[in-house]
Amino acid sequence: MTFQRILQTITFTAFIVLLYLAAFPLMSPVPVDLFLRMDPLVLIGTLVSARAFIPLLLPAVLIIGFTFFLGRFFCSHICPMGTTIDISDQIFHPGKKGGPDIYRPVPASLRIMKYLVLLFILGAALFGVSLVFLASPLSLITRLFGLVIFPVVALLMDMGLFVLRGAGEILGLSIFPYTAIEAPRYALQFFIVLIFASVFGCAYLSPRFWCRYLCPAGALLGLCSFKPFMRRRVDESCTRCGLCVQKCPTGAIRTDPFKTDFSECIVCLRCTDICPERAITFAFPGRNQGKAESPLSGQRRKVLGAGLAGAGAALVSLSGLRQQHRGEAPGQIVPPTLIRPPGAIPEADFLARCVRCGECMKACPTNTLQPIGLLSGFTAFASPVITPQLGPCEPHCTVCGQVCPTGAIRSLPVSEKIWAKVGTAYVIKHKCLAWEFDQECLVCDEVCPFDAVKLQRVEGLRVAAPFVDESRCNGCGFCEHHCPVLGDRAIVVEPMNALRLATGSYREQAEVLGFSFEMKQQSSYEPAEREEKDTSKGFEDALPPGFTE
Repeated sequence: MTFQRILQTITFTAFIVLLYLAAFPLMSPVPVDLFLRMDPLVLIGTLVSARAFIPLLLPAVLIIGFTFFLGRFFCSHICPMGTTIDISDQIFHPGKKGGPDIYRPVPASLRIMKYLVLLFILGAALFGVSLVFLASPLSLITRLFGLVIFPVVALLMDMGLFVLRGAGEILGLSIFPYTAIEAPRYALQFFIVLIFASVFGCAYLSPRFWCRYLCPAGALLGLCSFKPFMRRRVDESCTRCGLCVQKCPTGAIRTDPFKTDFSECIVCLRCTDICPERAITFAFPGRNQGKAESPLSGQRRKVLGAGLAGAGAALVSLSGLRQQHRGEAPGQIVPPTLIRPPGAIPEADFLARCVRCGECMKACPTNTLQPIGLLSGFTAFASPVITPQLGPCEPHCTVCGQVCPTGAIRSLPVSEKIWAKVGTAYVIKHKCLAWEFDQECLVCDEVCPFDAVKLQRVEGLRVAAPFVDESRCNGCGFCEHHCPVLGDRAIVVEPMNALRLATGSYREQAEVLGFSFEMKQQSSYEPAEREEKDTSKGFEDALPPGFTE
């Protein structure tokens, strides 16, 4: 195994392990979002769109700095997207085993595409619209593994346990009798799958098609490495066999083995490994044997056009009906499902920073964080929202802020987090068992960790009916999650009176606004116990037709 493959294996394994450890409670001594912090596109795109430097992204600064010296080493040795594409290229390789590589011809001029994608994203970022999530390699690959592959693996493992238990019963053995693996569920999975099906399918056109022609992070690194200090050198023992030209995964060696396009070279060292004459080395300093001009030289019109297209896309999206603007001016159309995680900064700044990596969704212990669709406009697409029906927001959990690589969700201690009000619950009386059907139900009162739901006697009803004390409601969603009513619950959470702060103390601001959040002792989220204790007692014999436990 070559040095590159060894380092690729180590870094890819580290990426998978850190993503797996992105869970509550955090147990990793290393930041689980370390790879996201290395993405140069996340750094530059967020820097421009948010108008702020984010210290969490210092690893990306180091990557860019080393690129000036070593070339695009990140693409071939560290980037998990590149490693995944290398694996898929081996699976979908169109060439015959043992024979020459056979690819359909792709014009070399298409290489400019990745630079145009980069400029499009930066053009939009100038107007505060972050489109980094569309093409950031680390954001894309984190979504693939965190929101698609991990849940599928968990589901398969749970199915395997079921089969083992069945086999054990036949054999008279007790195998994993109390073990279960709960697979999380996420929205927009097929959108993610469609993107990667396209990326992987491009292996039929050329190896590392994404890296060669589309990756804007690779384009950014290419601009930094068009004249690196460490360069590929070919000595006079070269016989011009053309093997390096044929096997270069990014086409950095065009037709002349003595010449190298350094902005395309990912320093994979494959040419040095396969050269029969050992004529190729990477060293510095050395004389320039390849093109040293910028890859954007002579492309002024295309550069300007891409930047203007990005700016135009930003302006069109900003004028959209559902686009959330700064402030709380009348006329804002806010969908009732737009409940951001606790600690999320104000909406405009949140969208400027959020790269839709899905790390917070993967880490959420209750599976309540989900990617939103187009309900809040294109600029909010795939950003995280709380979905109380699926799960409540556990008051003691602060993991979403701890794993956010850009600070779109602030990292808060528990003492601050419980004051970060995300919304307010209200009762839909015509669906409530107590209000509409005069049937006793205690669920919302029992499960509320902040004692914000009170049961009171109402004239005309035999049973006590629920009321919500808005000043005590944190918006956690326990009441909505456990409500036994099907469809839209009889008590729901909306983003009314949500507290969004970029800086400062949530507690101090909440107290100024008259909020008072005091937690009950039994506020820990325990799914198995909750289902048995809370949703199956108190109304078994009182449910009208159409309702279930």
